[in-house]
Amino acid sequence: MSTAKVAISLDPQMLRRVDALVKTRIFPSRSAAIQTAVSEKLSRMDRSRLARECAKLSITAEQKLADEGLATDSREWPVY
Repeated sequence: MSTAKVAISLDPQMLRRVDALVKTRIFPSRSAAIQTAVSEKLSRMDRSRLARECAKLSITAEQKLADEGLATDSREWPVY
């Protein structure tokens, strides 16, 4: 995986916490700790976006669409 260098600023307390994670070998480097944190945050944001979009759905309308599709599909099913 290729990576790009970026410069970030952290407050001293946060940097001490990151350094403590590196010192206790939870992460091999500051860079790995920050990459993991950013990756996890982006994943959480993606999941919450999906949840927000799903909340916009109408249960009644979705059920109607599912029933409509099922009725059409069932006529195409082979007789067993």
